[in-house]
Amino acid sequence: MEILVKYHNERIDKIKKVEKGDWIDLRAAETVELKKGEFRLISLGISVKLPKGFEAHIAPRSSTFKNWGILQVNSVGVVDESYCGEGDLWMMPVYATRDTVIRENDRICQFRILEKMPALEITEVEVLSGPDRGGFGSTGKA
Repeated sequence: MEILVKYHNERIDKIKKVEKGDWIDLRAAETVELKKGEFRLISLGISVKLPKGFEAHIAPRSSTFKNWGILQVNSVGVVDESYCGEGDLWMMPVYATRDTVIRENDRICQFRILEKMPALEITEVEVLSGPDRGGFGSTGKA
């Protein structure tokens, strides 16, 4: 399987699949200074053509909040296969919880590709026949 990557910033390290883990690191393609409470779209410096039937999920790295105090505001970014043109630049929408500086080439998030959800038929019913588990937050409670 192949993904095609267009780099918009030749100074950032190229993306690559590492031996351990299933996620691929993405880097800031610009140096960004944020003040506490600021929102910003950070360029990841790439456009990607995904294989047919796949989508990409973008999430912060486990060290992102510790290192920069930023939160990805959409929790997980979903990039579908139709977002594949030259100008379809991948970005990370962030909110700063403290003053911070993210430098060009810092590894700030990661992605993986997954098969898209199959076509579904949605049917409205009056009653569901499955047993109730006890509602939201009930797992593991007696």
